[in-house]
Parts: sequence; C-alpha cells; structure tokens
Amino acid sequence: MTHNQEFDGVVCFGGEDWWYHNRGHIDMQLMRRFAKTWTTLYVNSIVMQKPKVTEGRKFVQKLIRKGKSIFKGAKLGDGGFWVYSPFSLPVHHVSWARSLNNAVMAGQIGRIERRLGISNPLVWVACPAACEPAIKAKKAGLVYQRTDRYEEFPGVDVETIKRFDLRLKELADLTVFASSALYEEESPQCRKALYLDHGVDYELFASAEKDPMRPSDIAGIPGPIIGFYGGFAEHTTDIALLEKLADMLADKSFLLVGQPSPQCDALREKKNVWMLGQRPYEQIPHYGKCFDVAIMPWKRNKWIEACNPIKLKEYLALGKPVVSTPFKELNKYKEVVYEARTPEEFAKAVGLALAENCNALVAARRAKVAESTWDHKVRMLLSTLFPDCKYGEVEAVGKQAE
Repeated sequence: MTHNQEFDGVVCFGGEDWWYHNRGHIDMQLMRRFAKTWTTLYVNSIVMQKPKVTEGRKFVQKLIRKGKSIFKGAKLGDGGFWVYSPFSLPVHHVSWARSLNNAVMAGQIGRIERRLGISNPLVWVACPAACEPAIKAKKAGLVYQRTDRYEEFPGVDVETIKRFDLRLKELADLTVFASSALYEEESPQCRKALYLDHGVDYELFASAEKDPMRPSDIAGIPGPIIGFYGGFAEHTTDIALLEKLADMLADKSFLLVGQPSPQCDALREKKNVWMLGQRPYEQIPHYGKCFDVAIMPWKRNKWIEACNPIKLKEYLALGKPVVSTPFKELNKYKEVVYEARTPEEFAKAVGLALAENCNALVAARRAKVAESTWDHKVRMLLSTLFPDCKYGEVEAVGKQAE
C-alpha cells in the first residue's frame, strides 16, 4: 500500500468472538493498537463450520452464544475498538444461498461503518469465511491474516475454505503469516507476503510475579503445579496424553485453565487434576505465575505443524519452564524449552524442568521474548504496509500504538 490509498478506519473480520473467546489472539492484539490511531471495527468471527444438529446440547449452546453476541449490537469494547456480530448463516458451501447471505451481512456492516464515520477502510481478514464480503467491500486496502490452516478446522467445507484462502492470497495487498512453515510453503501464492511472528504482552506477563495477588480458587492446590491455559479443542490438545501424564505424575497437581471439551470428562475425574474453565485474559498471568512447569500437549497433525501458539511466548515472559510436544516454530526456542514426543519423554522432561529451574534460567526465558512485544510487531507491519507513509514517519505512527 502507498499513501495514495489513505484510509479512515480499520474493519477487521476476526477469527474469534471478542465477547466469548480468549483475547490474546493476534487479530485482537493488533486491533487494540490500531484503535489508538484509527477508528476500528472488529467483526466477530463469521461461522465457518457446517451446523451439526446431532451435537445436541453443544449445538444448542453454540446457537445461544451466537445469538447473544448478535443481539449485543455494535459496542465499544474494552480493547478500544468497536465490536459487532452481524447476522449470518453457515451457508458458505451452498452457492445459491451464499450470495444472499453475503449481501445481507455486507448491508449490516456497512450500516455500522457509516455510523462510525468509516468510508474508506483498511480491511483486515482473519477468517477466510469473510472472503467474499471483504473482497467486494469498498476499501483502501486488503490484508489477509493467514495464521492457521482453517481448511483443517473440524466441520468446515474443506474445498470452499481452500478456495477462499487462495482467492484472498491472490487479491490481498498483503498476506500476513505468523507461521514460518506456512510462509515458506505459501508465500509464492501471494501478491505480497510478510512473516510476522506472534508478539506477546510482555509487561503484562513478566510483571505478574511482582504482584502478591494469587487467585483464590487455586489456593488449596498442592505443588508442584503442572499448568496449561487455553482451549481444549479436539484438533489441537492431546487429551489422551494429558490423561497419561496425570497418571504417571500422580504426585503432582495439574492445573488446567480454559473451556473444557466433552473429551475432557475422564481427565476431569482424576484426583490430581483441577479444571477451572475459562478465565478473563487479564487474569491469565496470575494463574500462569502459579505454575511450576507450563506445558503444551499438542496433537501431531497438519494444524499443529503450521501453528505458532502465542502462549509459548507468554509462558516464557512469565519465566516458566516449558515442556511441549514438537512443532516447527518450537525449533527457535529449543535452548529455553523442553521437547517431548511420548508420554514417557514428557514426564521425564517435567521432572528435569522442576529439578533444573533457577533464577538464571528464568532470566534467559524472559530475555528470549523481551523484544517480541506486540508494539514492535505493529511497527514492523506498518513499515511494510506504508513504505511511502502519509501519516508521518512510520516510527511515529508505531509510537502512537504503544
């Protein structure tokens, strides 16, 4: 993009629902910082999965949650940007219904843009299901955030999502990759590509230890505490591995913070496992600082091969020893993490992490991510978007985001 494409706001088709999901995701983090300079509208994730009435209670819960999100209307969230959930149907795989659905959705979003005084936005797409509305919208520029293999997401129409993904990479002024594996594989498909490694709210996490506050709901949990926070999605978290670890390390407590899936029922019943459910993002560092070892028990699949979990940097900013199953991005951190492929290796690594932990290692972990702040990532992004920036020097624009 150049200065000839001046925009008066940012419209982000997000990958999650701001009201219900973890707020640490890259699209939300970047919009927080864009909102300090431009009027920003975050459109909550458009449903990608085909509806499954057979899910019973889970289906009803999803329907109720989405309905509540829609009926909130457009509100200024505590992230500093506006949040809106348009009414839409999961019919992306049905060609005759998709055009009507997109038109209805575009009309809703256009109404909110006019209300906010946005007439020529930078459009940011983190959810490939927003492909057609984003491409057709009046805009100054288009950025596509390709951070995950959404075609591997359970329940989606694979060919439709692949087609949306390719179309966005062909047309976007910039495609942003958070995974080096995806960047290396797919950057030739893009008009212009940028590898933008995930950032971290460094001060939020690194300073948590100085605060004497400890969450009251974990006060009675005996140490040592092996901890994890985040979602327990069926395509990411290896629940079977967690079950085996809880049995192998029966003298240790497992503290799991996040919305559990139905697959977690057996895990929840174990005497040394505490499952707390989801907690607000701002409270997460205070749970994490209570971990003696932080873990990332991922499945081995195409989604994880291309992942770059933000929680890795958050764990390191906390100064905690980390044990993880392997994935490509982890290779950059091998000097400050423990890698394990089997339950036996994982249990052994947890023991080593507990035995070897010291102040020097805490400092080394924090130093590894100290420069990876989200503000630094915003400056990198702006310098790529605006090589001929009309908004003043790129550095000055970036400083407004700090």
